[in-house]
Amino acid sequence: MDAIRLKALLEQVRTGDVTPETALNQIQTLPFEDLGFAKVDHHRAVRVGVPEVIFGPGKTAEHFVEIFTRLAGRGDNVLATRVTPEQVAATVVRFPAVEHNLLARTLVLRQKCEKLGKGTIGIISAGTSDIPVAEEAAVTADVMGNTVMRLFDVGVAGLHRLLSHSDDLRQARVLVVCAGMEGALPSVVGGLVGVPVIAVPTSIGYGAAFGGIAALLGMINSCASNVSVVNIDNGFGAAYVASLINRL
Repeated sequence: MDAIRLKALLEQVRTGDVTPETALNQIQTLPFEDLGFAKVDHHRAVRVGVPEVIFGPGKTAEHFVEIFTRLAGRGDNVLATRVTPEQVAATVVRFPAVEHNLLARTLVLRQKCEKLGKGTIGIISAGTSDIPVAEEAAVTADVMGNTVMRLFDVGVAGLHRLLSHSDDLRQARVLVVCAGMEGALPSVVGGLVGVPVIAVPTSIGYGAAFGGIAALLGMINSCASNVSVVNIDNGFGAAYVASLINRL
């Protein structure tokens, strides 16, 4: 339940179309539902506009499916990230329509199709090795109601590849740029556009890349003032912030 539906429900109670008892039954598990092993936050969509998202690591397949089922029961889209093969197999049995993106390691159950974003979110990867993180961002932005544009393998080793998409870059309202190695691409993109650029350092690189720390430090020290940075490999977090910006 989100703020719009909650307001509509209260209006129906006011007009007498819904009894207080029926309304209470619909909202009785707000703000959360205690499953013993997890407290499912059904109130999150009301507070921040986005339902709770399931983070796969550390959860048994049984616990994962139970959380997934409770979230799906509210009628919203359900997104799970960093899913394991066991979690996928168990969820598909319960929800045959679920979408598994192997590259992004995501599971999505689509129950609502509405555009909440005002413009396009561009998802950019420096190299093909960065695509899994970029694809996680793309899936997240799409599920959260945005028009998504993907530009992959346009890193600084061949800037002509990026510049050939100059018109596309200027049409985006927010850009998410994923890069490993030295992490230079977000600064380049930031110097070409007048919109927020969310940089995602990836753990791709040789030894001195230190699992993404070199890219992270490079992005934090960007001279492009419209660049902000999320954690290493956090395509989900970047897309989440981009989605909120795109709603303003």
